Amino acid sequence: MIQVRYSTSPSSVETARAADLRENFLVEDLFETGEVHAVYTHDDRMVIGGAVPGHDRLELPAWTEVLGVESHLERRELGVVNVGETGHVLVDGEKFELGHLDGLYVGRGSEVAFTGADAAFYFVSASAGATYPTTALVHGDVDGVPIGTATGASERTLFRYAWGSELETATLQFGVTVLADGSVWNTLPPHLHDRRTEVYLYVDLAEDSRVFHFLGKPGATRHLVMRNRQAVISPPWSIHAGAGTSSYAFIWAMSGENTQYTDLAPVALEEL
Repeated sequence: MIQVRYSTSPSSVETARAADLRENFLVEDLFETGEVHAVYTHDDRMVIGGAVPGHDRLELPAWTEVLGVESHLERRELGVVNVGETGHVLVDGEKFELGHLDGLYVGRGSEVAFTGADAAFYFVSASAGATYPTTALVHGDVDGVPIGTATGASERTLFRYAWGSELETATLQFGVTVLADGSVWNTLPPHLHDRRTEVYLYVDLAEDSRVFHFLGKPGATRHLVMRNRQAVISPPWSIHAGAGTSSYAFIWAMSGENTQYTDLAPVALEEL
């Protein structure tokens, strides 16, 4: 239930077929009832996954053949966001209730399981050289930061769950951005994270709507057409930006050399 994705060259994106772009960067079919699915990317060695318990209890797999450990979090830390209805995450036997878009940070060394008939858990794990406490991150309790403009169709609210301040982590950062009704653009203007890989999961998108996600080096961008609950891997050399056919939310997660949220390079629109 885990795929492996290898790192790619920026130049390969310029001439890639649409099928090649989807194979290398698009993460599909993470959410299957009664199963745990994941992708391991060699870009900053992140694991991107989905767990949909249904009426079962699902354990977070070790995937020993890929991660080389007997327990998934033996050398990793974990971020979880529930993209479905209310469910529970069990961390070393302690039960945490997560509603829609609630998050949970789990420190290195823990055992994790998922329950909830209508829950759908998105998770990202990253390498960790230290252990920090498990912390519940209730969406309604996180201060939202308004960004963008209605006239630019980019009005949105940024909810920072783990971002290098307040909650200490080893390398993992993640949070949720919710677009206002009538807005469609995210991360505008775009930017680069030269020292971190970033992954987006698009959620709360109508089934007949799509997001056009842009990737590649400035001046040589391509796009992927994405539907609800699909993720995209953005290597450090790639911009990340997108526009939807309706409003939506997205979960962003990063890992790399540091947890400095402002360590990025803005890209002016004329550079595209």
